[in-house]
Amino acid sequence: MNGVDLTLRTLHDDERDLEQDLLAAAERHRVEHEFHHVATDVARWSREHTTRLAALGRDRGLDLSGPREHPSPGALAALREKASQALGRRPQAGLLLLHDLRDLHLAAVRSSLHWEMLAQAAQATRDRDLLELVTSCHPQTLRQMRWTNTMIKVLSPQLLVNA
Repeated sequence: MNGVDLTLRTLHDDERDLEQDLLAAAERHRVEHEFHHVATDVARWSREHTTRLAALGRDRGLDLSGPREHPSPGALAALREKASQALGRRPQAGLLLLHDLRDLHLAAVRSSLHWEMLAQAAQATRDRDLLELVTSCHPQTLRQMRWTNTMIKVLSPQLLVNA
């Protein structure tokens, strides 16, 4: 396995984790409707990235599983919903949201760096399939980063001062 293959595997795992982290944070902050809906939407990008990375990996002889299956809603989902409602808009919930945004931002930055590394390798080796994948997926990861960064900038003053 060469460096490109290792980076593909790492990025695949990072994108799977980012999707799950976005969905978990969306559930934790369900009462923050804008955050909940945007986080759910941008998680789909990571899911798509995971699927596309797995397909490219298969073409290269790598066994990268596809996206993780989402557990079916049940008692745990109902419990999360009640916990989210109970926390509501308390200061502690705001600090938890900032903490989640920080972690999501750092996860998106990590993925972005791996996309950039793969872009450089694809250009150096003239790997058109890899370059097409990076060109298609990396801008979405950059948008995930900008979204989390913007949310942190908007929410930090109010939440940190009033905590």
